[in-house]
Amino acid sequence: MNTASLWSIFINACLINNFVLAYFLGICPFLGVSGKVATASKMGAAVTFVMVISSLCAFGINSILTAINAPYLQLISYIVVIASTVQLVEMFVKKMSPALFNALGIFLPLITTNCAILGLVLFQTAKGYNILEGFVYALGAGAGFTIALLLMAGLREQLELADTPKIVKGTAITLLIAGILSLGFMGFSGLG
Repeated sequence: MNTASLWSIFINACLINNFVLAYFLGICPFLGVSGKVATASKMGAAVTFVMVISSLCAFGINSILTAINAPYLQLISYIVVIASTVQLVEMFVKKMSPALFNALGIFLPLITTNCAILGLVLFQTAKGYNILEGFVYALGAGAGFTIALLLMAGLREQLELADTPKIVKGTAITLLIAGILSLGFMGFSGLG
């Protein structure tokens, strides 16, 4: 395994096939937590952590299930690992930063049902990545998720200061920005 292919996996997951802006996975926290940059960055870190742990566990689970010829248990096994990791993160955040726990609200436990994380482990398994490639893929996907959240949060904070027409305030302008960001990320498709 050379460094160039690992770098390619990272860039592919982070920019070219961004889970939020190219695959449209993880839209719930993308739209719900992207009101403030500080909250978005911490949510991005939490999702990245869950992605990395889930990716590493998925590699082991897939190896075991392949060895015992039980691939039909993949999905339920992945969901159990993701839910357990999210519970760990939730307990940690609640203990270490109650203010952040309250700021993230319902979106923190909803990481469990975040389709970006489940998509990550399913894509990784389908692509046949080894443990190092899966780790780099998870880091890239988490970085891409965080970038998308931070871009949206930064733009939404700037819009708070702008004089926007009442008809597009709120959800309408947020969805317009999401669409424009998605179009912007389509420009990275030439890198792949």
